[in-house]
Amino acid sequence: MQNAAKPVSAVIPAAFSPREGGGGIQRREAPIIRHLGHAEYAPIYDAMRRFTAERGDSTPDEFWLLEHPPIYTVGIAGRPEHFPRASNVPIERIDRGGQITYHGPGQAIVYALVDLARRGIKVGAMVRLIEQAVIDTLDAYGVRAERKSGAPGVYVDGAKIAALGLRVRRGCCYHGVALNVNMDLAPFAAIDPCGYPGLAVTQTSALGIDADAKELGDALARNIARLLERTDDDHR
Repeated sequence: MQNAAKPVSAVIPAAFSPREGGGGIQRREAPIIRHLGHAEYAPIYDAMRRFTAERGDSTPDEFWLLEHPPIYTVGIAGRPEHFPRASNVPIERIDRGGQITYHGPGQAIVYALVDLARRGIKVGAMVRLIEQAVIDTLDAYGVRAERKSGAPGVYVDGAKIAALGLRVRRGCCYHGVALNVNMDLAPFAAIDPCGYPGLAVTQTSALGIDADAKELGDALARNIARLLERTDDDHR
């Protein structure tokens, strides 16, 4: 039985009001990692935007780890020809980059709320950093993954295993990355994933990785944090 999605207030009350740091620039402070369990999409989306709008110069960065109930999300470049041919799964238009993708139980999602300007990182570099974190996470389990030129995300033998998209406001990014772990992949067949007709998708459970979405999400978040720290070192 799938776990029921909990409302945001039941996951971590007041978690989405940005907390100011102890003063001064917080470039080297490790991001706060929050485990939110199963949560509905719309309240989390609203919370990310509110967090980003209200955060200050010294607000620590945060990673939100969670799983969503079944939903398609469509980025600002989304075109109707890529939408589901027939599906009862709801569709949500949002403000990240990219086209359409699917989220559902058994997928490890890491939302990265990061002050890019404070860390001296361009959005393209942040995308590559997240991709590398996915590659490093899978490599730790003996799976070789790679990027594809011109097609953001991470792939294993040509099949997409992780999709990502970001939005930047006031120099800060939100949204993040979704890693397929042990989920129903059928809803991907009803769309053109990320705008690519016929794109194959895969997941870690099909590749011999015996780890659930919570474990892999945590490993992925810690790898993103590690790479951010390395970037900070480069700016010292």
